Amino acid sequence: MGYLYYGHYAKFYEIGRVETMRALGVSYRSLEDDFGIMLPVVSLESRYLRPAYYDDNIEIKSVLKEMPNKILIFYHELFNPKKELINTACVKLFFVEMQSGKRISTPSILTEKLSAYF
Repeated sequence: MGYLYYGHYAKFYEIGRVETMRALGVSYRSLEDDFGIMLPVVSLESRYLRPAYYDDNIEIKSVLKEMPNKILIFYHELFNPKKELINTACVKLFFVEMQSGKRISTPSILTEKLSAYF
């Protein structure tokens, strides 16, 4: 068929989230290992505008449009090699204290890093 399987798009969103967090100076590993906080996905909404093909180099743009409180919302745009928008997505995650398994508000380590942008 030649088209990228639709289930693989979520991997691109994860790459975008991980790299955005890393650019802020907060890694997923650090949140889990140093702070005991995990970020499970609570919802994912995806819109397919154009197909991606096998071996395409996909550009990922990931944006936080608002300061998170209890939910962290990433907006993603995927572009093909021609710089055409091929997919958009909204992924919502929440913060969970790993030891207790309870939802918590945005940890201060993240709000401190994000405060410069909001």
